[in-house]
Amino acid sequence: MSGRIREVVMESAVESFFVSLPYAAALWVVILLAVAIAGALVSLPTKAPAPPLTGPQADALRFAGEVAVAAERAATTATRCRAEWAAAQQKEHEAWLAYDEADRLAREGARAAAYPQMSRRRKPGENADRERWLHRAATAACRRREISIEQLNDVLAHRGWNPRLHPVVQEGLLRNAIRAHRLAQYEDAQKQEQAAWHESELAAEALRSLRAEAAAALVRAGVAGRVVADDQWFADQWSTAEMPAMAKAAA
Repeated sequence: MSGRIREVVMESAVESFFVSLPYAAALWVVILLAVAIAGALVSLPTKAPAPPLTGPQADALRFAGEVAVAAERAATTATRCRAEWAAAQQKEHEAWLAYDEADRLAREGARAAAYPQMSRRRKPGENADRERWLHRAATAACRRREISIEQLNDVLAHRGWNPRLHPVVQEGLLRNAIRAHRLAQYEDAQKQEQAAWHESELAAEALRSLRAEAAAALVRAGVAGRVVADDQWFADQWSTAEMPAMAKAAA
């Protein structure tokens, strides 16, 4: 009986061994793969750590950071100056269009006044009517900002204006006054545009100088490649967005 029991135990042990053998083999394969991967990772070349900065390099890097901050402020100023110049340019264009229209109307009035008027005796009070017409027309033109306050005062005070002239003649003279006022506005707009252009040029030049100084400081520190790994940064430093000379040439 005991012999039979031993046989059964031996058969169970052998059966268990053969059943667990594939699992053990798989476990060994996993262990070997893990060891191989770890060895491959260890054998990969590692990047040597960057050497510490020297005193002059640290000073140059700190100076480059200060200049970079100043360059950012200069970029904001350059952008604002460029926007002001663009607005002045638009104002100059609108002033030219207004003057061109006033010149056209004045020339039409001059052609209409070329025909001689019939000479006849004026009715009583006609001179007063003409004067009132001139004052009303000049006041309306001033309210529309077609003539200046100074020009209106000259009309009302009859300085250089004859209120007894026919309204057709007065209208032609008033159109000439409007043209003169529009021309003065255009000339003022031109001066403002040139001044805004000059300020924009100065701001752009200051920005270019600061950016160049910051880049030079990084080069002197010998850390340009280590601090700035993206080449796009260098391209941004020389962007032409704040350069009004190139923008004006393109326009």
